Amino acid sequence: MNIYDFDVTTIDNQEISMNKYKNRVLLIVNTASKCGFTSQYKELEEIHNEYKDKGLSVLGFPCNQFMSQEPDDEKAIKEFCQLNYGVSFDMFAKIDVNGDRAAPIYQYLKSEGKGLLNSEAIKWNFTKFLVDSNGKVFKRYASATNPKDMKSDIKALLNNEK
Repeated sequence: MNIYDFDVTTIDNQEISMNKYKNRVLLIVNTASKCGFTSQYKELEEIHNEYKDKGLSVLGFPCNQFMSQEPDDEKAIKEFCQLNYGVSFDMFAKIDVNGDRAAPIYQYLKSEGKGLLNSEAIKWNFTKFLVDSNGKVFKRYASATNPKDMKSDIKALLNNEK
């Protein structure tokens, strides 16, 4: 099993296969518009622009499970991201990342990229997963990790996979 086995719904309500991203390095993030880490959208967009032509795709999955910090619908989320941070990387429909209703893609990410003390639970918004071009989870990063601090890992994956 790998990341390409899943279907997801875009922020514009289109169901797509993760096969769209086959052979690309993926940075997958659960996002929120009213969080202390929301400003990370800026760095995520910068990383997207710097590495998209080198084989990286940044994917944002809005989630409202942490203190209701993503209360709006997809249309409002998309507008917020574009107006405030110029987000042009792919965004998806709002999902749950924990619990019985957790999206299957997140069930996979959590089982393959465990957190602190081998925990699977997502602790907060802007938890990040770096996935290699074979669809396997390379590493999980905490919410507080600035996306720019992940550049060496991103470059290593991109360089090893040419």
